[in-house]
Amino acid sequence: MSDPAVPTELLDPSPFPQEVHVIYPIRRRYWLHLLLFLATIFTTLIVGARLQYNFSLGLPQFHSDADLFPLRWALEQPSRLILGIPFSVTLLSILLAHEMGHFVYAQRHRVYATLPFFLPAPTLIGTFGAFIRIRSPIRSRAALFDIGIAGPIAGFVVAVPVLIFSLMNAWPAHTSGDSGLAIGFPLIFDAVWKMFPAHSHLRLDQLSLSPSAIAAWVGMFATALNLLPGGQLDGGHIIYALTPRWHRTISRLTTLALIPMGIFLWTGWLLWAVFLLLSLMRHPPVPEYPPLSPARKALAWFALLMFVLSLAPEPFAGAGLLDVIK
Repeated sequence: MSDPAVPTELLDPSPFPQEVHVIYPIRRRYWLHLLLFLATIFTTLIVGARLQYNFSLGLPQFHSDADLFPLRWALEQPSRLILGIPFSVTLLSILLAHEMGHFVYAQRHRVYATLPFFLPAPTLIGTFGAFIRIRSPIRSRAALFDIGIAGPIAGFVVAVPVLIFSLMNAWPAHTSGDSGLAIGFPLIFDAVWKMFPAHSHLRLDQLSLSPSAIAAWVGMFATALNLLPGGQLDGGHIIYALTPRWHRTISRLTTLALIPMGIFLWTGWLLWAVFLLLSLMRHPPVPEYPPLSPARKALAWFALLMFVLSLAPEPFAGAGLLDVIK
């Protein structure tokens, strides 16, 4: 494959002036990608260590008495960081698979993209996720579709086996004392849990979940967020590739749907609505012809299935705007 970072021309066989896209060479900052990745390993190890500690004692995953980001607790005994390996490896594997799905298909379509940027953060999960940057024009709807859908599929494929294995090893949670921060489960958790009839008498919220199961939950939640049909999210790219003329309308409808969800279910949906508004529902232009093949259109239904299965409308109980301001 030729280097996508050299000047490139889109040749037009028509007698009209040719459209020329010049892509200037950009040096890859490998040191920055590595630094951010190592920092994210550290922050997710801290969170994972606390999750494993709580899990081993039968405490809630997110105990209300614990720090939001237990840095001091972890550094009191640095050996505790070893406990965080299962969570860190699982979560970063899902995020890395997602971003490399985008990257690999960008390379296949000769679109210049950066390597993944990981975002360490002192949060409940130790990261704000990861992203890649597209640095050259996307020249067809097929390329846009492939790049957009490859990430969610790759992350989903990694998360599902982890979820199955983790739920196989879940056990009943202690019911006494503080229940901690309750999380809401997407449909795929219910579907997988029903595969184990021996435990069917227990509900998901009655389980003590391992750090790997929490990582799978985060991975599914990230998949659903990215597949929101609007703006320049993965779901927005898929919608634009399917029907460019409806992209703006669907983005607006998605934003409107997120507002009541933020008021009644989870305040974070309001932030995502603002994110879509700030993007003005615009999408970089992509040639409308040729249209998508029937196979790609069929694959779009799988993207919809992933979205429905991985979406948790109320990811945290009692976190809607009305609950917060009470």
